[in-house]
Amino acid sequence: MSAISDLLGAEADALLNYTAKGFNKEKLHLPGPDFIDRVASQTDRSPAVLRNFQQLMNSGRLAGTGFVSILPVDQGIEHSAGASFAPEPSYFDPENIIKLAIEGGCNCVCSTFGVLAACARKYAHKIPFMVKLNHNEFLSMPNKYDQTMFGRVKTAFDMGAASVGATVYWGSAESARQLQEVSEAFAQAHELGMVTVLWCYTRNPLFVDKENKKDYHTSADLSGQACHLGVTLKADIIKQKLPTNNGGYNFTKHGKTHKDVYEKLNPGDHPIEMTRYQLANCYMGRIPLINSGGESKGANDFADAVRTAVVNKRAGGMGLISGRKAFQRPLKDGIKLLNLVQDVYLDKGITVA
Repeated sequence: MSAISDLLGAEADALLNYTAKGFNKEKLHLPGPDFIDRVASQTDRSPAVLRNFQQLMNSGRLAGTGFVSILPVDQGIEHSAGASFAPEPSYFDPENIIKLAIEGGCNCVCSTFGVLAACARKYAHKIPFMVKLNHNEFLSMPNKYDQTMFGRVKTAFDMGAASVGATVYWGSAESARQLQEVSEAFAQAHELGMVTVLWCYTRNPLFVDKENKKDYHTSADLSGQACHLGVTLKADIIKQKLPTNNGGYNFTKHGKTHKDVYEKLNPGDHPIEMTRYQLANCYMGRIPLINSGGESKGANDFADAVRTAVVNKRAGGMGLISGRKAFQRPLKDGIKLLNLVQDVYLDKGITVA
């Protein structure tokens, strides 16, 4: 744990020794080697879905632990291929994306229809594939913040994918259409035996306090409600950004909340407390929570990735989905970063708060 503590720096004690005060860990459905038997098997998911879920959890360095490390690379569409791959041009070739996931010890590689289809016959049986079904396409002018389906669930199934992922921008003007599209896609995926993963992001300009320069898109209360909407769509795993503040409902004065959300269930602004509130909204962990690794910022990426992993694990989450921090650098450094994240979940000294 010494290397992890060193990377956490001044925050080490506050993150590694914190005891949660809101939701007691004894009431949570926590990750573990028996998660599929203990929790997932109690749902209406078919044996085929449970098989693929177990396959995903039995792959990579974290196999058999109950935790997952996923490499997502869909930023070629979301942010442009140039912006995403210029820092490390080898990833213009889809095969190198899959190689990074395999050599980096990931449970799963998540990418676009095009990336995964380009190498499906060579790799679909070597690492579980997760096909991202929809994307926010930024070439159109003016930019539009919307998620558009890029293909069919059956196409993902035919290429050998074990799972599919999708995004809903909760709070946006387009969210009603997006949730209908994703709900139908997830139902089809379950019929075909695939695991479903939902990117539960909030998106609305009114979630930003411009006067005080505070962004509530990643507030614990708003992002927690996004998680709760996501599990209602029957996602098998929820992907959410790590919360950075709280009180989004109180700022927008839209919708309903309760004072106990802030005074009892989510006291203070500790990142583990706020992330646990996200998990509580995932049916107390019956639907696992994974957090996003975030954008690459250079030298601090390793410390930031470890911090996010520690917060997620100690809150009761199932793992991390780390993309840009890993693939926007040379292969050996990307593997090192992914392995550092995985080391957090392998470290038995880092326990649930």
